[in-house]
Order: sequence, then structure tokens, then C-alpha cells
Amino acid sequence: MDSVQILKTDISVTNIDEVSRILIGEKEVLIAICNANTLVQCYKNVKLNKLINSFTIKCPDGFPVAKSSRLLYKNNQKRVDGYKLFLKTLEFGLSNNTSHYFYGNNEFVTKKMIKEIKKLYPSVNIAGYFCPPVLNYDQLTQKEYLSDLIVRKPDIVWVSLGFPKQEQFINLFNKNYNIKSNMVGVGAVFEWMAGTKYKAPEWLANIGFEWIFRLFQEPRRLLRRYLVDNFFFIIYFIKQYLSK
Repeated sequence: MDSVQILKTDISVTNIDEVSRILIGEKEVLIAICNANTLVQCYKNVKLNKLINSFTIKCPDGFPVAKSSRLLYKNNQKRVDGYKLFLKTLEFGLSNNTSHYFYGNNEFVTKKMIKEIKKLYPSVNIAGYFCPPVLNYDQLTQKEYLSDLIVRKPDIVWVSLGFPKQEQFINLFNKNYNIKSNMVGVGAVFEWMAGTKYKAPEWLANIGFEWIFRLFQEPRRLLRRYLVDNFFFIIYFIKQYLSK
């Protein structure tokens, strides 16, 4: 799979179907879902950027990332939306009984999400779930928080701990334990699937304003991410574009 550098991060040139089929057909695949906030944080933090670049696939989730790929490299890159990737992989996995494990978030959200998943895909193979206490990512990789996951050895582990904690957890878990599961950091996908938070309408996401919808839902948590980091993303992108 080809990749292109946006700001300082190597973003995969791919699509939802391709990534879903890789998740179903391969092992030990690590996936980061990358938006403008991801790339800005990686631009500022060399260690974090190295960690994200070590993942097998870095999906261009946000409109700004996909648009930047098209402008900088004249490709036809579209958004690889984390929520759509989640649904597509659940669907594709039905034919060969792919097992899914859900790690992170809380009991209420996760149980509600599983209920909604089973409505859509009654035969889906859910290996289990675990909602850990609020701890640092390195503490979460202790065996007491992973025993169920290690025993079940699912095909895919979906991790909802928020960026960058979920990617740091995935990286450390993959280094310390040899269970060969594919792992994907999916952020708010559990809550969107459960219906405890609302995803932006497709038309709004397609014109690059999904962030406004999310900001109205969680202004205190997302204000800096969207108003500050989006500004810096534009500045860093212009710098890269002019240097080409």
C-alpha cells in the first residue's frame, strides 16, 4: 500500500473496502485513524509521530487530511471514515466468522453499542469486551486489565480510549503480547454506534464541516482541538504546499 507524507506523517493511500479486507484477511495489522488533530499533534511531537508512522495503515479520516492528499499529490484520495470502516469490517467479517473484541470506553456505552451491532448483524461474532478504569496507557497494558482479551485471542480488537492514548496503548500492547490480533483505534465510534453521541450528517462531513457539529456537542472538550489545531493544520499545510 502506497503512502504520502502530509505535514510529517505518512498517510496511506487507500479506501474503506481495501482496509476492511486487510483487517479480515491479515494478522497483526495496526491501524491509526488520522484527522487534522492527529497530524498537528504528530507535527509537534517527534516521538508521537514516530509511533503513528510505525502503524501498518494510517487512514485519512478527516476531510482536511483527504483533501490535502489530493492537493499535494494529485491523487483521488477520499475520506476513510473510521465509523464507516467499523461498519464495513463488521459486515465483511460475517462470511468467515471474524471475531471482534471491544476495549475501552464504559459499560453503558459498550453494552448499548453491542446491542445495536446485533440488531444490524445478528450473526456477528463478538468475542468479548472490557471497559478498563481510567489509567495511563502503560498501566492498561498490565495483565490484570488484559487477561480476558489475551485468553480470547480475537481477530480484531477495536480500541476506544481517545487519541493519542489508544494508539499508545495499541503500540505497547502489540510489543508486549503475542496474540496476533489486528488492532484499530476508533475514538468516538463506540458512542456513535451506541447513539450516546451523534455523528455529523454525511453532507456536512463531505464539505469539511463535521468539526462544527462535534464542537457544538462537546464545546469544552473539543474547543482547543478544532479552533487551535485546525488553524495550525492550515498553516503547516500551506508551508508544505509552498515548499513543493
